[in-house]
Amino acid sequence: MTRRGGVAGGRNVQRVRQAHVEWVDARLSERDRKIIETITRLRLASSFHLERLHFLDLSPSVRDRVRRRVLARLVAWRVLLTLERRIGGVRAGSAGLVFALDTAGRQLAGLDGSAMRRSREPSVVLLGHSLAASELYVSLVELSTANGCTVADYRTEPACWQALPLGGWLKPDAYLKLSTTGFDDHWWVEIDKGSEHLPVIRRKLLTYLDYANTGGLGPGGVLPRVLVTVPDEARQAAIAGVIDRLSPDANELLHVTTEGDAPQYLLRVLRE
Repeated sequence: MTRRGGVAGGRNVQRVRQAHVEWVDARLSERDRKIIETITRLRLASSFHLERLHFLDLSPSVRDRVRRRVLARLVAWRVLLTLERRIGGVRAGSAGLVFALDTAGRQLAGLDGSAMRRSREPSVVLLGHSLAASELYVSLVELSTANGCTVADYRTEPACWQALPLGGWLKPDAYLKLSTTGFDDHWWVEIDKGSEHLPVIRRKLLTYLDYANTGGLGPGGVLPRVLVTVPDEARQAAIAGVIDRLSPDANELLHVTTEGDAPQYLLRVLRE
């Protein structure tokens, strides 16, 4: 490891030599590589997310210990870094850790070699949106096998953003494709935590409608539907009212459901 570079999570970041990345690459297990793929896809994932995706093959008696050991090793190797802010606060211990790719991990994933270029921890709002997008992915993966489908594609911001024809961007929080043997469903996901005023939500939803009305397409050459996930039923009713007043056919493109019901909602639509 060499000289100090930027900062991540308020901490000094050291670049790593290529020789270190090669050393790590030669020692990664298949589980390690899948963890890197997951965090490359999601940007941020909690310890609990990683356990559900990559450690459930272990017996409950050893699962927690193995998870902590594997993730600690990847942090020591500069593959992963942990955010200073924990889910549930300091008392949550290792179960509350949130992980991102560190410098070696980014190089192994084929990304820019620098670590997260932040001068401070992500805000509570940003962290909440990112972890909600991660939770949706993990839940869909868990449900997909039993429901005869696969999560064929899942991207978080900024990889899921869509350029607008006249400049600017559609900026959903996630894009996903659910697939069966005969169908593909494409969705953009907007995660609403109840903090935005409804006129702001209305303007954002109008942007999607305008894009659809001009013939805009998304990944795969189709126009994804838009799912807004909300914290509770009261917020769901409020945003449903906004959608109803936009245009007669707005409900064909724009959908809203609670965050907890979102995975099942997506599967129900896929089966229709």
